[in-house]
Amino acid sequence: MIPPKPPARPDRVSLLKYVRLFRRDILSAQPARLYRAWMAEFRTPFFRSYLVNQPELVRRVLKERPGDFPKSGRIGEGLRPLLGNSVFLTNGEVWKRQRRIIDPAFEGGRLKDTYAAMWQAADACVARLGARAGGQVEIEEVMSHAAADVIFRTLFSIPIEHETAARVFHEFRDYQRSQPILNLAAFVPLPRWMPRFFRRRTRATARTIRALIATLTEARMQEIAAGTAPDDLATKIMTTRDPQTGARFDTAEMTDQVAIFFLAGHETSASALAWAVYLLALYPDWQERVAQEAAVLKTGDFSEVGKLRISRDVFRETLRLYPPVPMMVRETTCPEEMRDRVAPKGSQIVLSPWHLHRHERLWERPDHFDPARWQTENGRACARDAYIPFSAGPRVCTGAGFAMVEGPLLLARLCAAFRFEPVPGRAPEPVAHLTVRARDGIHLRVTPR
Repeated sequence: MIPPKPPARPDRVSLLKYVRLFRRDILSAQPARLYRAWMAEFRTPFFRSYLVNQPELVRRVLKERPGDFPKSGRIGEGLRPLLGNSVFLTNGEVWKRQRRIIDPAFEGGRLKDTYAAMWQAADACVARLGARAGGQVEIEEVMSHAAADVIFRTLFSIPIEHETAARVFHEFRDYQRSQPILNLAAFVPLPRWMPRFFRRRTRATARTIRALIATLTEARMQEIAAGTAPDDLATKIMTTRDPQTGARFDTAEMTDQVAIFFLAGHETSASALAWAVYLLALYPDWQERVAQEAAVLKTGDFSEVGKLRISRDVFRETLRLYPPVPMMVRETTCPEEMRDRVAPKGSQIVLSPWHLHRHERLWERPDHFDPARWQTENGRACARDAYIPFSAGPRVCTGAGFAMVEGPLLLARLCAAFRFEPVPGRAPEPVAHLTVRARDGIHLRVTPR
């Protein structure tokens, strides 16, 4: 049995049809040859795009010369109403300054400090799902709720039931449904003064979310000033000074960063967790192994999470098959020789975890779910050269370590409490908008153990 994979488009289509396909779903808009190609060139009247799969070229872009391949502004065109000038969209000195302030909050010991909040969020998730167990459940919604709860507990020390947190969560679900991953300006270069033609609902939900986040941020600023702020991620970030300038984030800057923490920490985690639970339902032998392994979780101590080796490999395999962010776009700052051609300055360099993680010339049985592969020679080699669910190099996701604790923990806790089974005739169809989701949700039968 092979997990669901979207169909590929014909190799040649018109630009107009490609734009329409792309806006509906990135994955099925791509030709099948990308699962074998080391590099592919796409030309439009406005720009050239090169999808890069060869590990040596991926390494050059992300690790060896990242400064020569800054993030492309085209993806940011669609996300800026929500994310503003956040670390996800910036480049150069602005990005470096933001990372100098943000990174200390996610280092070593700080991750351990967030574990109690993750454990409490897992308790709450098990309780919520327990109230619905015994029938069919749409698991994407459950995992979105759980991931949002983790973010608010670790960032602001409030549960998802908090009035403002709940409003952000519900508004964000509306934003996700209304926002295609690419705006018109991603395909056609437009001057800054020209309107970006965002959907009215997209603009409205983005404004609401940012206003709610600003309220939380301003309240935390006041708590910090009064000396009453809890010792959580928000406090750590907001009290960290840039070691080079001594400046801290002001309220507006922090609002931008919280928006991306919520997008990256909630939306991507929810995507990965939902697909992981589905895969465990599809492969009950692995589900039982995760459930048995969960017995090591006895005290809620951070040291126990290191024993979740099977759960971690299941989560890693899920991130391989269904990377939450399916594509990343960089831009050339000068003509760049790649394989047998030269990419002109300003070319779009597309790095596709979706295709790289399923590449037929790199992975053994690339479309199969096999958590055991991570203990094989092929799996270890591909982990070094062809596995980038969190990107790589200087721009690697700050929360990668956070996610690799949160994911296995929640999977283990859920499998210890419930059995998950597929619903006949309701196999999910992967599509990509903000992240890789299922077109009509992921429906599973859930029963208590």
